[in-house]
Amino acid sequence: MPASSALVTGGLGFVGAWLCRELLGRGQRVVSLDRAAREGRPSGLALLGIEDQVVEVEGDLLDPDLLARTLASHQVSVVFHLAAQTIVGTAAASPAPTFETNVRGTWTLLEACREQGVERVVVASSDKAYGTHDKLPYREDFALRPTAPYESSKAAADLIARSYWHSYGLPVAVTRFANVYGGGDTNFSRLIPEAVSAALDGRRPVLRSDGSPERDFLYVEDAARAYLAIADALDRDEVRGQAFNAGGGRPHPVGEVVDLIARLAGTGVEPDVRGTGNPAGEIDRQCVDPAKIRELVGWEPEVDLEEGLRRTIDWYRAHPEARAPALGERG
Repeated sequence: MPASSALVTGGLGFVGAWLCRELLGRGQRVVSLDRAAREGRPSGLALLGIEDQVVEVEGDLLDPDLLARTLASHQVSVVFHLAAQTIVGTAAASPAPTFETNVRGTWTLLEACREQGVERVVVASSDKAYGTHDKLPYREDFALRPTAPYESSKAAADLIARSYWHSYGLPVAVTRFANVYGGGDTNFSRLIPEAVSAALDGRRPVLRSDGSPERDFLYVEDAARAYLAIADALDRDEVRGQAFNAGGGRPHPVGEVVDLIARLAGTGVEPDVRGTGNPAGEIDRQCVDPAKIRELVGWEPEVDLEEGLRRTIDWYRAHPEARAPALGERG
C-alpha cells in the first residue's frame, strides 16, 4: 500500500505551489489537483522548480468521480483546498461560473472527503468573506457580510465547509487569510506582482486607486506554514469546525506599499496614479486579527512586510520570465 499523501487543490497556482514546496520539505508525498496550466505560462510548480516532485492530477473540482478516485488511489489523508476563481473583477463579470467553482466545487470536494474518510481538511476562505465592517481588525466572530459575487462565493464556501464538522464529523477548518504575496504570483491584477514587475522593468507601477485603500498583507511562506499548522492541530476538537485569520495584523495604505516597492527595487520609478478613491466593487479598509491562530494553533508570521517585499523583489529579479508585461502588451 502506498504511503499516505497530502492533496493540494489548486497546486499549480501561486499559493498552492508554495504549500506543495513546504509539504515536500517535510518529506510528505504530495498530489496536486488542478486544471491544466495556461498555455505559454509556467505553472507555480514549474516556477518553483518542484514539478517533478509532485504527482499532478489534471481535472475539475466539479467531477465527483475524479475526486473519489484521486483520494482513494493516492491514499490521501489530508486535503488543502485552495482551488478557486480568485479574481474579483472576473467574479463580478461572470458570477455564475465563479459560484460553480467556489461553492459547488467546495461541497463536491467535501462530500468526496467525507465518503473516503479523509482525516484532515483545510479549506481556504478569504478575509473578503467579512465584507465591509466599520471596526477593524476583523475577528473570527464577526458576521460574514459579503455584498459582491467573489466575497459571497467565499463566504458560502466558508459556511458550508464548517458545517461538515458540526453535521458529519469531518475534521475541517477554514482559513481567512489577508492578501498573500511573494515570488511566483502571475495574477497581475493584484497589486504587488504588478508593482514589483513594473519597478524592476523601469515602468511606473499603476495604481487603480488614489493610494489610500488599506490592506493587510501575508508573505506566502508564512501562509504555507499557517496552512500546515492548522492541519497539524486538527486532531483537537477546539480547532475542528473553526475559522482562522492570518495576516500581518495591521493595514497598510496601498500607495505606501507601492512606494516601498519602488524604493527597495532601487530603480527610481514613481507610481502612475489612475484612480480617485477605492476601485468600484472593492472593500476600502481590511485587516485581520491573528490572535486566535496564535493562541489555538501556535502560528504567527515570521516575515514582516518590508522583508517580504525584499524577498519578493529578489525572486522576480532572478525570474524575469515571470514578470508582468506592460499593460499594452497583454493579450
